[in-house]
Amino acid sequence: MNSARKQLISRSVWVLSFVSLFTDIASEMLYPVMPVYLRSIGFSVLLIGVLEGIAEATAGLSKGYFGHISDLKRKRVSFIRSGYSISAFAKPLLALFTYPFWILSVRTMDRLGKGIRTGARDALLSAESNTQTKGKVFGLHRGMDTLGAAIGPAMALIFLFYYPGKYRILFLLALIPGLIAIWLTLLLKDSNKIKSSKSIKWPGFLSFINYFKTARPTYKKLVYGLWFFTLFNSSDIFLLLMLKHTGLGDLQVIGIYIFYNLVYALFAYPFGALGDKLGLKFTLMGGTLIFSLVYFGMAFLSGIQWFLLIFFFYGLYAASTESIAKAWISNLVNANETATAIGAYEAFRSLATLLASVTAGLFWLRFGPQVTFTLSAIAALFTFFYLGMVVKTSTK
Repeated sequence: MNSARKQLISRSVWVLSFVSLFTDIASEMLYPVMPVYLRSIGFSVLLIGVLEGIAEATAGLSKGYFGHISDLKRKRVSFIRSGYSISAFAKPLLALFTYPFWILSVRTMDRLGKGIRTGARDALLSAESNTQTKGKVFGLHRGMDTLGAAIGPAMALIFLFYYPGKYRILFLLALIPGLIAIWLTLLLKDSNKIKSSKSIKWPGFLSFINYFKTARPTYKKLVYGLWFFTLFNSSDIFLLLMLKHTGLGDLQVIGIYIFYNLVYALFAYPFGALGDKLGLKFTLMGGTLIFSLVYFGMAFLSGIQWFLLIFFFYGLYAASTESIAKAWISNLVNANETATAIGAYEAFRSLATLLASVTAGLFWLRFGPQVTFTLSAIAALFTFFYLGMVVKTSTK
């Protein structure tokens, strides 16, 4: 693909963006009601934290492994298609039984699908862009993904308005957009310029860890800072639980979550373009600073007016960090190791999320939510200064 064409958003980027749109409609129909559903079947706050942490850790480790395999085999589409398919069929299974082990197994299966597809998908996005358009491409994809995260809860809100408490039916309905996403993956094809390797010996599950022995120093410094930040960035479920903790109803919680995702979706592409113009580092640092303000706000403010303002800024934080971090990482590594580099970063980030979610649950029970959110806000400030003083934008 020549440089001129890479200035445009390619067909593959659009297809991947719509695949993520429909997948997130399915996922986010369930995510904002998940803590309410889990509490209704007997899960404690601590158990919810453990459940989410284990699910995310599974996704993360599999991102590292399957991203590495994708690079070795020089194939992307098969991993993308199978990953989205597993997640689509896992979600309705949550409606069958309420046993904790069953819920954990199905939730983990859903996250495994995410792990299989993520590295290959991000590598394909990177291949469809260049260093001048990485922010825009990753930002567009994230924006479409997050638009689904606004549409999904809106559909859940409408459904629960007419059928309150019918969570199991909602889980079954989530299969429909998931099937649409699977169909869209059939439109993707691997590049003819990439020669696949079918004769490779599949390495061990944690083989991707070896990547850090040869990774560039700038890549290591960046991911070390991002991992530290993640250790204090627990699952968003705790933000939703905080809304419930202050007395908001289910419909209000879902409504605020929809509002957050709309802000996230609307600003993902503009922040990606800002990253391309002013620098990915500048944009990511701004995001960590916004996160700190948001978590200080969650610790000391209450009331629906404040929560709307807080979640507006939380949407800005999300739009200026996740896709920007991946775009920055992809600029620091060779093209033939992009899936491994992003997958390895995501693997340890998910382990950090596991620790963060479990720790947040423990701190919430022992010291209360104010202490939990304040510690996260302080950690974000440390990350802001670390990125500014330690991490360079060059590949050396």
